[in-house]
Amino acid sequence: QLQLVESGGGLVQPGGSLRLSCAASGFQMDRYTIGWFRQAPGKEREGVSCISRSALVTHYADSVKGRFTISRDNAKNTVYLQMNSLTPDDTAVYYCAGGLLFTAQSMCALGNVNYWGQGTQVTVSS
Repeated sequence: QLQLVESGGGLVQPGGSLRLSCAASGFQMDRYTIGWFRQAPGKEREGVSCISRSALVTHYADSVKGRFTISRDNAKNTVYLQMNSLTPDDTAVYYCAGGLLFTAQSMCALGNVNYWGQGTQVTVSS
């Protein structure tokens, strides 16, 4: 059974950092473009960052550029999202997603996704 499982969410103070992990099971992640999306209460889902299969191409939403870094370790079947300088506006449920034939840009910009994880809550508050 194909699954994407997120971990690493939690409560952090403004200015703090978190690292999210997305582990794949039931399939080889290196065949997929992987992305991180988030949805805050009352807001539409947003493509935060996406990474190509080879990790050569990455895409970031303007709101997180310079603060978030996406990476992947295909040997471990895992993708990471390092989040620094967090603000309350980053509070949301963060979802990992996989796309088989989509570019990183199209995944993030258009929400082209084949599979979703269950999400992990990130709360930035003092």
